[in-house]
Amino acid sequence: MSSGSDPRPAPELAAELAGRLDALLADDDAERARRYPGPSADRQPVHTAYVPADRFSAETPRHWGEAALRALDEHGPVPGFDEAEHLKVRAKLAREPVEDLRIDFEDGYGIRPDEVEDAAAVSAAAALAELISAGAAPPFTGLRMKSLEPAVRRRGLSTLTLFLDTVLSRAALPAGFRITLPKVSSVRQVQAMAQCCAALESRFGLADGQLRFEIQIETPQAILGSEGVALVAPMITAAAGRCAGLHYGAYDYSASLGIAAAFQSMAHPAADHAKAVLQVAAAETGIAVSDGSTNVLPVGDTAAVRQAWQLHADLVRRSLERGFYQGWDLHPAQLASRYAATFRFFTDGQAAAQARLAAYSARLETGIADEPATVRALTDYLARGVACGAIAQPS
Repeated sequence: MSSGSDPRPAPELAAELAGRLDALLADDDAERARRYPGPSADRQPVHTAYVPADRFSAETPRHWGEAALRALDEHGPVPGFDEAEHLKVRAKLAREPVEDLRIDFEDGYGIRPDEVEDAAAVSAAAALAELISAGAAPPFTGLRMKSLEPAVRRRGLSTLTLFLDTVLSRAALPAGFRITLPKVSSVRQVQAMAQCCAALESRFGLADGQLRFEIQIETPQAILGSEGVALVAPMITAAAGRCAGLHYGAYDYSASLGIAAAFQSMAHPAADHAKAVLQVAAAETGIAVSDGSTNVLPVGDTAAVRQAWQLHADLVRRSLERGFYQGWDLHPAQLASRYAATFRFFTDGQAAAQARLAAYSARLETGIADEPATVRALTDYLARGVACGAIAQPS
């Protein structure tokens, strides 16, 4: 033993060092645990159906499902999918056509006179309350308000307040209710939105933290701020626990970068970069990330509808393979290709995922050396497939 060495046994020394480090890193440990609690155990919808406020009624979810079924009857099948897959899609359309419904007061609705938007807010909110009271609302619902940019700020807040007042006078706010905040371009806008939610909770007697919102990333300033810093992670922090999701806005973002309309797409390299930033910022936070939409709608003759279905299905599959399990749908007939592509994604990998989990559990030596993080990903993959109805609950 060298002169001046610690005479204590190694385990005792290690315990003493661990105690010191526990004290030194206590604040850091607590902050990381708060900031990165891990993936959420809550269900994430596979899509968000955006419906302009003036077109929404209590019949909308059912009408979307019926319209998708009619499209399949008239123009089916969705190219590349077999009869068994179509039967599963049809069952989903009859049972739960819309997983997430967002009543739109922004771009899909436009700028209207105040009295017109006021009336639309009351009417749409009353229709949503009717669905909630009847137990017929989709698992996730909400509204997309106008942004907090100066030109529409007061209008957006007025609509949000009026909408909540109308819903809550008729029904309890469901757990899956979300507010979508579009065109977020600064961290302070997110801070302001969090403060608004707290004030509205106080006004309407809601629980602290009950109002949650999605940050819609569709401006370049959100991806890279004026000081050269990515702002998405600070936005999540600024939401103070209220951020329920990050949603990518494909067309506003692409247009802001000067990308020609013919080349604006969820598959453009600029879109992939923006979504990668969202994905990294949200990792381990429990916050869901959603891809955008395609504006090529399945309308027209059979050839046009099938072409649009094929494009949509390919884009949905592409998103899923890249870890984006949700996207926007703008037209009822897109539900057919959404569910066809989503169901196949999960059924394609079900057997392999189950086999890898079984091998890991039994400590079998196979050609794949899975680690705990991958096992968690395999488990999450199967859980997502069960939640949307693609695969049956494993026995």
